Amino acid sequence: MTEATHEEAHGGALGSRLNWLRAAVLGANDGVVSTAGLVVGVAGATDDRGTLLTAGLAGLLAGSMSMAAGEYVSVSTQRDSEKAALAQEKRELREQPEAELAELTDLLAERGLSRAVAREAAQQLTERDALRAHARVELGIDPDELTNPWHAAWASFLAFTVGALLPLLAIVLPSASWRLPVTVVSVLAALALTGLASARLGAAKARPAVLRNVLGGALAMAVTHAAGALLGAAGV
Repeated sequence: MTEATHEEAHGGALGSRLNWLRAAVLGANDGVVSTAGLVVGVAGATDDRGTLLTAGLAGLLAGSMSMAAGEYVSVSTQRDSEKAALAQEKRELREQPEAELAELTDLLAERGLSRAVAREAAQQLTERDALRAHARVELGIDPDELTNPWHAAWASFLAFTVGALLPLLAIVLPSASWRLPVTVVSVLAALALTGLASARLGAAKARPAVLRNVLGGALAMAVTHAAGALLGAAGV
């Protein structure tokens, strides 16, 4: 494998891992925010522990299943697209091998190789495994590691569940007088951590990401708590 293709394969694998980590962080963040908004809103209307637990569990299950289903559908579509691209590439290699060799040469030359070296590398890669070479260099796909919709679904389900457990436990475990402050502080601390993690994974500035996350979560809890209090006072 040439240096260019080695770096691309290594960078692609690293990028894939970072994307999974970022998706896990965002899934956990969604679990924290949506469940916190739900249980804090219900807490505005009632302090009954059973009601809060029921609402929190319902939100956790609904949210995690929704995330899992959404990821499954999305990644299944991506996998179908990858398979279709590989099938087309295989057909083109069979029908017009010289044009495909020239295309691979051009792609390697664009990555910094001299024309002669790019041509030699393209010939060697084609002789070894033409489809894999074109898949990685031209399409950015590893034929041996296509996206897996089940992995994505389970990862989203678990990430959301882990995030949702924090506000759920924070609202049902303390005594009635401590439920709201404990939940708010716990949720804001968790959102600060997920904001920091997402910023680090995206190589962005931490302060704006943390502030956005914390302020958004605080606003969500304030709005839902106010709505719950109004509904509770109206006897709805």
